[in-house]
Amino acid sequence: MRVVDLLVLFLGLSLLISCSPQKQADSRPNILLIVADDLGYSDLGCYGGNIRTPNIDQLAKHGIRFSQFHTGPTCAVTRAMLLSGQNNHVAGMGIQDGLLTNSPMIGKPGYESNLSDRIIPVSQLLQESGYFTYTTGKWHLGKREEDSPQQKGFDRSFNLLQGGSNHFNKIGIEPDDTLSLFREDGQIVDYPEGKYSTQFYTDKLIDYIQEGKVKDPGKPFFAFAAYTSPHWPLQVPEDYLDRYEGDFDIGYDSLRVLRFESLKESGLIPPNASLPPRLASITPWNELTPEEKKIESRKMELYAAMVDNLDYHIGRIIHFLKAEGLYDNTLIVFMSDNGAAGNDFYNETWSRDFIRKHYNNDYENMGKENSFVSYGPQWAQAGAAPFNRFKGYTTEGGIVSPIVIKPHKPTTTGLVNNAYFTVMDLAPTFYELAGTAYPGNTASKKIKPLLGKTIVPLLNGESSIHSEEYVTGLEHRGRMFVRKGNWKLVNLQPPLDNKKLMLFNVAEDLGETKDLSKNNPEKFEELLMDWKDFVKKNEILLHQVNQ
Repeated sequence: MRVVDLLVLFLGLSLLISCSPQKQADSRPNILLIVADDLGYSDLGCYGGNIRTPNIDQLAKHGIRFSQFHTGPTCAVTRAMLLSGQNNHVAGMGIQDGLLTNSPMIGKPGYESNLSDRIIPVSQLLQESGYFTYTTGKWHLGKREEDSPQQKGFDRSFNLLQGGSNHFNKIGIEPDDTLSLFREDGQIVDYPEGKYSTQFYTDKLIDYIQEGKVKDPGKPFFAFAAYTSPHWPLQVPEDYLDRYEGDFDIGYDSLRVLRFESLKESGLIPPNASLPPRLASITPWNELTPEEKKIESRKMELYAAMVDNLDYHIGRIIHFLKAEGLYDNTLIVFMSDNGAAGNDFYNETWSRDFIRKHYNNDYENMGKENSFVSYGPQWAQAGAAPFNRFKGYTTEGGIVSPIVIKPHKPTTTGLVNNAYFTVMDLAPTFYELAGTAYPGNTASKKIKPLLGKTIVPLLNGESSIHSEEYVTGLEHRGRMFVRKGNWKLVNLQPPLDNKKLMLFNVAEDLGETKDLSKNNPEKFEELLMDWKDFVKKNEILLHQVNQ
């Protein structure tokens, strides 16, 4: 063949290739959602805490901290709302961890204890719209295969099915659930013995993201890092056991005051806020014996070490994203799933026999894989400063959580935003950024509209997304709240009884210490009507909620 013919052939092939349709890189942002388990409001360095969290603090420096982010009062309740953009009853989590076998609510909508058929999970819709979808860590939204992450739209997954587990093995932590269950990509698998949970879940997630980048470099991802830290049992790797030795010898009473003042200095609470009184059930620090103080301090040392370790592994993900050129186009959301946890399972009647049989809480053994430490209401109240109570309650201490968001195209950074918004608002935010219309192409007639509202305006510097007339509410196991503007109606303890409801103005009383129901009967009746309307819309079975 002559040179001129070869030249003509080469030019022809080049023209053909250049005219062929080329796959365009998807410019939509990646979404990294990181959820800490039972992290207190004031624990992070960027939220006034004295625990070392440099990686999360850096996210705050390049992003936004929010002071009025509201979740559910417990783990699964929040997760159902987070992945659905809906109320917990509509999403199927009217009661966490199932019903008694004789409960009249079995089979009733709202009490499935798994994601219901009335919602579309975020993962499913983002998968449908062209995202890789990954999750590792805690699921807590159903043990059946049909309720697994794989069936809810996750391409790759490795998850604990229950609400908690030993952090080094599959030994259970509850008398009725003696072995922890795990699924990988839908199949029941064993947990790798001896691997520390936070490190293992991080390794898995990085592997999944790397695998997707190799498979399709231009395809965006949604990654849900659902860590089980710092959820009890408070266990850490050996090199973290003594990192905070002596740091909490000041005690929980003094720590609460220091955290409270630090939050003021950080601009996260108003300068005129008042610290609510210590709960009557908590023994004052100065009344403890030296031995009791020693044990109490050790509990908080271990908790702080878990948070420190969590921050380190979050840093690993961030460094990976930067090394792979993915960081700048990734929205990163870091949040806690509820308020600080006030349980003390080693001493509680229902759990102590099982836990003491399988775990050893001698002082020298605390924090190791065969110990079971939980720090109790005394430290939880310090972690919940400046609010009233903690996880499980519908007071602010149970449902206001830290959240740090690093936008993929930041317009304002390092700021504090005091806008009120809820965990239901995150799903609509993800949909807007992904250019995805809810409920997608496969929705049935059962699917309910979103309750949440996008917070993209807040990320762009606006100061609010909800009006003063916006109503939110929640009920779980007889505890409830309904809120309109700054006014909030609360039932503190079950059973749910309208005569026990308390009225607070949370803008003026963060600690919910002044019941205004008698002084403001008209506002009380207004919110009571809002609550009744909320119950009707969400099909809550009020006469049976305490079953």
